[in-house]
Amino acid sequence: MSKQQLIVTILGTDKSGILSEIATTVSEAQCNILDSRQAIYGKEFSLTMIIEGTQSAITKAECILPAVFQRLDLLSMMKRTSHHEKQNLEHLFSVEFSGEDAAGLIKAVTGFFAQRHATISAFRQRTFKDITTGKDSMRCKFVVSLPASDNLDALEPDLINLFDTLNVTGKVIDKQKKDPNENATSW
Repeated sequence: MSKQQLIVTILGTDKSGILSEIATTVSEAQCNILDSRQAIYGKEFSLTMIIEGTQSAITKAECILPAVFQRLDLLSMMKRTSHHEKQNLEHLFSVEFSGEDAAGLIKAVTGFFAQRHATISAFRQRTFKDITTGKDSMRCKFVVSLPASDNLDALEPDLINLFDTLNVTGKVIDKQKKDPNENATSW
């Protein structure tokens, strides 16, 4: 019997037990959680997950999850999707940059990767007041997967050149070339 998949995105106030209730409901619908990402922003959280099950199980999940979300005072969206494929980890890079906060920085860097048909699978940005200069500053991190057809040797110099034109500093780390000083595990 063929499997169906459903992407579920949830946003709400972070409270203990929410994830447990959602996981229980997904299980009661006879579905499995294939992948999920959760982030907490102050007192709010967001969760995106992809669940899988038979057509009738996914239909059941689509019917019973909204009532749970409403009871827990959560905003939600659901969308059926085609076959979920795991991320290409062959050409995976970590990209970090920081500098004075200015309009268009994220647009320029994401545009750089869009031109290369790269996939940004994780993105984190933080703005803060630089204690030395008193100026608004930013720090940004991406996890990027590049297609094998891209010129991997040109990636780092091209990106560093872009950082120079944007007046930010940054680095590119090839996730396949493990840093001997790094003891963090990969996700």
